[in-house]
Amino acid sequence: MDNYEKVTELARRRGFLWPAFELYGGAAGFYDYGPLGAPLKRRIEDIWRQFFVIKEGFAEIEAPTIGVEGIFQASGHLSGFSDPLTSCKECKEIYRADHLIKHIIEVPDALSNQEIYSVIKENEIGCPECGGELSEVYEFNLMFKTMIGPGNKMAGYLRPETAQGMFINFPRLLRYFRDRLPFAAVQIGKSYRNEISPRQGVIRLREFTQAEAEIFIDPRDKTHPRFDEVKDVRMKFYSQAAQERGEPEEMTFGEAVERGVVAHQMLAYYVARTYQFLLAVGVSPERMRFRQHQSDEMAHYAADCWDAEVLLDRLGWIEIVGIADRTDYDLKAHMDISKVNLKVFVPFEKPVKRQKLVVKPDMKALGPRFKGQAKAVAEALKSLNPEELEGERILIDLGGEKIEIDSSLVSYETVEEEVRGEEIVPHVIEPSFGIDRITYSVLDHAYYEDTVDGEARSVLRLSPAVAPIEVAVLPLMDRDELVRPARKIVDDLRVLGFRVDYDTSGSIGRRYRRNDEIGTPYDVTVDYETVEQGTVTIRDRDSMNQVRVKVEELCEKLEQLRSGALKFEDAGEPVSSAKEQESPAA
Repeated sequence: MDNYEKVTELARRRGFLWPAFELYGGAAGFYDYGPLGAPLKRRIEDIWRQFFVIKEGFAEIEAPTIGVEGIFQASGHLSGFSDPLTSCKECKEIYRADHLIKHIIEVPDALSNQEIYSVIKENEIGCPECGGELSEVYEFNLMFKTMIGPGNKMAGYLRPETAQGMFINFPRLLRYFRDRLPFAAVQIGKSYRNEISPRQGVIRLREFTQAEAEIFIDPRDKTHPRFDEVKDVRMKFYSQAAQERGEPEEMTFGEAVERGVVAHQMLAYYVARTYQFLLAVGVSPERMRFRQHQSDEMAHYAADCWDAEVLLDRLGWIEIVGIADRTDYDLKAHMDISKVNLKVFVPFEKPVKRQKLVVKPDMKALGPRFKGQAKAVAEALKSLNPEELEGERILIDLGGEKIEIDSSLVSYETVEEEVRGEEIVPHVIEPSFGIDRITYSVLDHAYYEDTVDGEARSVLRLSPAVAPIEVAVLPLMDRDELVRPARKIVDDLRVLGFRVDYDTSGSIGRRYRRNDEIGTPYDVTVDYETVEQGTVTIRDRDSMNQVRVKVEELCEKLEQLRSGALKFEDAGEPVSSAKEQESPAA
């Protein structure tokens, strides 16, 4: 049994992750978070909020998970959000066509459907299930479609990402931030993709949780005012050049920007914050890298893009975060479809003098001739440059219709005016986090095995910041004289906001093992010395060492341990020859 199987089995058995709909046979690509998985995931989300809402001052919004068709027309999801499929002519099984040629073509994403099919034919690739002949490659859109309201009058789609909620609320967000750049909005919520054949547990889901930030910046200035805070942070950069060499290169973020490894400070700053966030929730730095997109996989609108990848047993390197400079692509796309101006007026430090062309259509002549279209004709004329106004006939485009205007109906002159600023389309820096993948990565990287008294011990070395149970309170025996003080300790800790479990089932050794396996950092044991001397033991999950503290000091000590203000060995009197009793829990 490899690490993947062990972690998956533990997650299922102990209530972290359960396959959804098991009562009705299940469905691939859907998972439930159990009593331990849900708080683990929520705590990871809360730390994300600490980084990107509290510390950065970003605004969190919540938009509907269903969107109208125009949104996805503008975003490109209607036309471009699809996978190439092929089906077996014999057994009718359906496959991702590009996945069938990965062993032949390193980056099959860059090929057209016809090119993928040619590779399949040339290499005589048959159905993996029965060996039958495969069909020509066709597109399958990954969005879930629905209808809004009765009568099938309005098409809607379950959102494939959370980002569009920030883009379509851009005008209101701009007003909220008092019309000043830079500013940012974030959203944590569900997204949906109708994956062809989702496997690999929670790594590829049909319903998943994303945490995304859209940071709107002035394209003329991509420095970051707080870059000094991260410039000395060292990290492994798997740049395009490093990928050619075959290994990542370690350097500081300051060096990465100076050498042009990362495009600019603004992007580098959020890559650094992403790195710090992943460390904070428990992703192993030894099994993490940041990989730059290759030129043939970089989106055409992206100035630069980096993926945070983690190494998982069996699955290899998996992307869990993407951080991109998306330039002005998204806002321009929504401007084109919605016809709403999404530009931002940016004032100059000092007003400047500029020459301006003033076009003066003859409305008295245009009115009778064009009637209801006269205003639109005049606006089209005003948008022309001097070269387009030359000649006897002036050509304008009115909603796709070409119209000729006699030049005698238009006059123009160049005037000097004072300009106090200009309108720009902001660029967007987008860190996009796959919360489910991060949650599984934390479990995988925390999993550890050792042997105690000849017995195997499974441990989740979860950070106290994300552990679903922070403290287990364990009466040595289920007797009233021990239960009463134990229950009071539970109540006191819960008042202070600790996540506490109370357990009297089985021997103390079995209870220790159960809590080790679910990642509980500290066990508090109530025994007869508690009754006689007013002390309890605190047991550390990782070292299995124990210290004895006074009951009245317990809450304060645990708070200090939780915050990192106190080292475990300094928390109390060491308990000598503390024995781990019995075998691991079944």
